[in-house]
Amino acid sequence: MDRAPNTETLRMRERVGEAEWAMRVDLAAAYRLVALRGWDDLIFTHLSARVPGPEHHFLLNPYDRTFDEITASSLVKIDVDGNKVMDHPAPVNPAGFTIHSAIHAAREDATAVFHLHTPHGQAVSAMKDGLLPMTQTAMIVASDVAYHDFEGIATDLAERERLVADLGDKHVMILRNHGTLSVGASVAGAFTRIYYLERACEAQVHMLAAGRDGLNDPDPAMPAKVAGQVRGLENTALHGIWPALLRKLDRLDPSFRD
Repeated sequence: MDRAPNTETLRMRERVGEAEWAMRVDLAAAYRLVALRGWDDLIFTHLSARVPGPEHHFLLNPYDRTFDEITASSLVKIDVDGNKVMDHPAPVNPAGFTIHSAIHAAREDATAVFHLHTPHGQAVSAMKDGLLPMTQTAMIVASDVAYHDFEGIATDLAERERLVADLGDKHVMILRNHGTLSVGASVAGAFTRIYYLERACEAQVHMLAAGRDGLNDPDPAMPAKVAGQVRGLENTALHGIWPALLRKLDRLDPSFRD
């Protein structure tokens, strides 16, 4: 979408390459979409994306803005040790650095890492059985879910090793008594996975109102069948879902591109 860039946008675009700018636009869009769905938590939780290049630098939200204020030029670029690699007046949340740096550093395919604290995600994270593969939406992600036990607010760098070990090669994680997390080879992939995980958690909270004994158990073979049917989710997200979501944002408020 053609728009006249403001001064801040022009300055940032002069300092970064086209690939980084495109990543900034996608990540800013993800922040706006999370806010639009009511998944944000004041200025807390994070969505991050690794900048193209060998340095493993990644983009994170400034720790003084709500998600609906995030723009492409406002994102902070840091390294895996938490140091800003470009001047930025805003601070970065240490808990966000701990979780996201661990996964970006350990997983080459972890271009984007999203972490949320929604009421439904937290509710399922506190359930002993975790995510139940009782709905089609839950089955889409159930076979790809990892779990990590709660260790307090994530400011202890020693937790990074355990977090990565628990995630393994999975792409979504339930952080016990804490929230949800997704990994993607693109911002589109990470957003789509967190969308399915959050929708599944929301449905589970509602369906348990009937009591566990009041639920209809699907055929035990169905979760594996559905998992096989949704292979290629990253590609569908990138070429189908994400462009449609960007068009929606452009209609509502295109300032995420600034």
